[in-house]
Amino acid sequence: MSSSEPARPRLSAALREGATVTPLELFFDLVFVLAITECTSLMAADPTWAQFGRALLVLAVLWWSWVGYAWLTSLVDPEEGWVRLAMFAAMAGLLVVALCIPEAFRDLGLLFAGAYAVVRLAHIGLFMVGARGDPALRRSVIGLFVSTFIGVSLLVFAAFLDGPAQGLTWAAAVVIDMAGPYVSGSDGWRLEPEHFAERHGLIVLIALGESIVAIGLGAQGGVDAGVVVAAVVAVALAAALWWMYFDVVALVAARRLQKAAPGRERNEVARDSFSYLHFPMVAGIVMVALGVKTTLAHVGDPLHAEPATALLGGIAMYMLAHVAFRWRNVHRFSAQRFIVALVMIALIPAGAVMPALATLAMAVGILAAMLAYEVVRFAELRGRLRHDLRH
Repeated sequence: MSSSEPARPRLSAALREGATVTPLELFFDLVFVLAITECTSLMAADPTWAQFGRALLVLAVLWWSWVGYAWLTSLVDPEEGWVRLAMFAAMAGLLVVALCIPEAFRDLGLLFAGAYAVVRLAHIGLFMVGARGDPALRRSVIGLFVSTFIGVSLLVFAAFLDGPAQGLTWAAAVVIDMAGPYVSGSDGWRLEPEHFAERHGLIVLIALGESIVAIGLGAQGGVDAGVVVAAVVAVALAAALWWMYFDVVALVAARRLQKAAPGRERNEVARDSFSYLHFPMVAGIVMVALGVKTTLAHVGDPLHAEPATALLGGIAMYMLAHVAFRWRNVHRFSAQRFIVALVMIALIPAGAVMPALATLAMAVGILAAMLAYEVVRFAELRGRLRHDLRH
């Protein structure tokens, strides 16, 4: 390239080989942390079934915008030149989106949709620049633009509605937007597998951080012996959720993505295992955070139906996503995790009437027993996998 030729964003094929997540991507994720916190607060402010549904719809919209940037930064170097400035602009838009979350279904719905449109259009624009010279990728980006445009337009329309019609319009926006890459095909996309897997592992870690933040928020009413015990048990719960993902599962998934043939196979594994199946994992963790926050605020009182569902149902959602994740990656069924997920669901009625601390301790005890079983039952396989996948 001559010195007079304008600089272009560098592409992953040349510069992302074996690359790790950049500081700018981590900086970008800090805004997503605020968005996750706002989703938890949205549920906590009015713990009803309708509000849970609204919060999950907001989280789905936010998740899909984050996923788009995970694919983007596996192609375009986010820290080069004006691309860096575009990422900062997207961060500003996402920050406005996060600030609008408490009123996204009321007075700030239009501002939410407008700021979200800025985030998504910046993403599409950068992708189109990265697709120069690659007709297949360009066609894929155009297909993504179509589903994005429909989804954003529906969110704008929903700002002028209320009640069930508004919720259904939001749901349609989420479904159409998320279905776009599935309908338009997966041949044209490109990604760097090591970077992509690490990116999603870090977002799970960030979501788990929300459950730790929830401990502090729940304990604002004062610290006594019950709160201390509940905080310790809550940390044990977060550790169990961490263990389920990072001990072996994340390593196996990353290796599966690396070994998949570039092109359609790798793109479909990335789409299904990471873009789609990581959403119920993150959503489950957010619901757990609400249950933990409620427990710390009312240690000796019953959780009641909605917070108990958030705590135990969130754990179940997280585990069922793991079952599907493992099946998609290695076509093996995790019977013990599936059974424990069903047990968590079955215990929701009891958890609604038991003291909150007892419900939390019961959940942690069940997860600890399951993890102990996995460590003993699959000791040789687990040891071999961890050794082989880390070397």
